[in-house]
Amino acid sequence: MKMPGLQYRGVRNIDGPLLFVDGIRNVSFDELVEIRTPSGELRLGQVLDVSSSSAVVQVFGGSDSLSKAETRTRFLGTSMEIPVSKEMLGRVFDGLGRPKDGLPLPLSAERRDVNGSPINPYSREYPRDFIQTGISSIDIMNTLVRGQKLPIFSGNGLPHNRIAAQIARQAKLLNENVEFAIVFAAMGVKYDVARYFIDSFEQSGVLNNVAMFLSLADDPSAERLITPRAALTLAEYLAFEENMHVLVIITDMTNYCESLREIATARGEIPSRKGYPGYLYSDLASLYERAGRLHGGGGSITQMPILTMPSDDISHPVPDLTGYITEGQIVLDREMFQRGIYPPVAGLPSLSRLMKDGIGKGRTRDDHPHLASQLFAAYSKVKDIRSLASVIGEEELSPADKLYIKFGEVFEHNVVSQGEFENRSIEQSLELGWDALRILPRSELLRVSEQELVQHFDKPVAVNSVQEKV
Repeated sequence: MKMPGLQYRGVRNIDGPLLFVDGIRNVSFDELVEIRTPSGELRLGQVLDVSSSSAVVQVFGGSDSLSKAETRTRFLGTSMEIPVSKEMLGRVFDGLGRPKDGLPLPLSAERRDVNGSPINPYSREYPRDFIQTGISSIDIMNTLVRGQKLPIFSGNGLPHNRIAAQIARQAKLLNENVEFAIVFAAMGVKYDVARYFIDSFEQSGVLNNVAMFLSLADDPSAERLITPRAALTLAEYLAFEENMHVLVIITDMTNYCESLREIATARGEIPSRKGYPGYLYSDLASLYERAGRLHGGGGSITQMPILTMPSDDISHPVPDLTGYITEGQIVLDREMFQRGIYPPVAGLPSLSRLMKDGIGKGRTRDDHPHLASQLFAAYSKVKDIRSLASVIGEEELSPADKLYIKFGEVFEHNVVSQGEFENRSIEQSLELGWDALRILPRSELLRVSEQELVQHFDKPVAVNSVQEKV
C-alpha cells in the first residue's frame, strides 16, 4: 500500500460533486482522497478518472463551501475501505459505513475494500436451498433460493418497502439451525422511510441480526454509489469468514442509477439509453454478482434488490438490464394494489429462474413443482377470460369460463393476498393453493399427477377453507 502523498493546494474546477485537480503525480484510479475545506473541515473523496497529470475526484460530503483556490487535497494511496466485524449486526451506519446510531465505531482488526474481490466462477456452488419468506405468492410461485439474486420490480406508491420489511422479519431456512443475518442498504430514501425500517426491525425483535446502511435523500448523491458496496463488503465478511447466511436487501436501485447518471453527466461522458452511462450494465453486474455461495464454504449471500420502475415501465434501462443479470424478478402490480390486494405480486410477469432447483422432494414438498405449474396455467387462463369478458360481458361467458373467473378471485384474495404481519409456512401456502384449485373441475387440472390429485385435491375440505372465506 502506498503512503499518503503530497498535499495539493487549489483545484482547476468544481462541478457539482466533482473536483478537477491538476499537477498530480503517482495517483491511481479508485484511490481515496482527503479533502480539506477552506474552514479546515475534512471530507473524503474518491478518484473517478486519472491521466498523467490530472484527476477527477468525487466528493462524498458534497462540494458546498469549497473554493478553487483554497481547497486542499491529499491522495491517500489506498482505495475506500470499511472496518468489518460481526459486532456490526444490530447497528445503523451511514452510506459510507460510519456509525449513525450515536455509538462508536465497532471494534475490528480487519478493514476491507468496498469494491470486494472477484469470485472465481469455478468456486461458486449452484444455489439449491429454499428460503421461506412467509409470503405465499413468493414461496409457492417465485421461490427464493439461498445464494440467488431475486429483485423486486415496483413503482412509486406501491408497498415495496412494506414487503421488504416483511421478508426481512420472516425469512428463514427450513430444517437447518444456522446463523442467519440481514444486511439492509437504503439509497436516497426519505427519513420517514428509514425510520419505518428501523422501527419495524426493532418491534419485531430482529434488529440484533440486522446491519443497516442508510444514505438519506438529503445526503450527497455521490455517497449512494458507495452505500451498496459498503453493505455487500460486510455481507461478504459475514458469509465467507463467519460462515453466516446473509440476506442483502438493497433499496432503491433506481436512486443508485440516477446518481450514477448524475456523476457521468458531470464528467462529460457520452450518454447511452435515457442519459445513463454506457457502462450501466457492467456497473450493476459488479453489485449483483457479489451474491452466491462458495464450494466448501458454510455461508452464503442472497440478494433482493428493490427498484422502482419510472412510469411503471418494465422496459426502462434499470429494470431491463437488471433482468438480464439477476435470476428472475418479482413484479408488483398497481391494479392489484388499487383493489386492496397485499402484497400485489403480479402472477405472470414474476419469475424465479432457480425455483425449480430449490423446491420439491426433500426441499419443500413433493407436489410443489406441479402445483405451482398448475396455478400458473390456471391464472394465465383467468387473464385471457377476463380480457374476453371485458369485450362480450361476463354474462356471455361459458359455465367453465365463469369457474375460472371465480378461481381468479379466490386465488388473488386468499392465496396472493395476506396480512403484512402474517407469516405462512410453506405447508400452509401449498394447502391454500390446492384449496383454490378445488373451484375448478378435476378434468382441468392437467399439470398435476393423478397421485397428487388423490392425495391433495380429493381430500375433504376443511371448515375454514378458502372458498368459504370468499
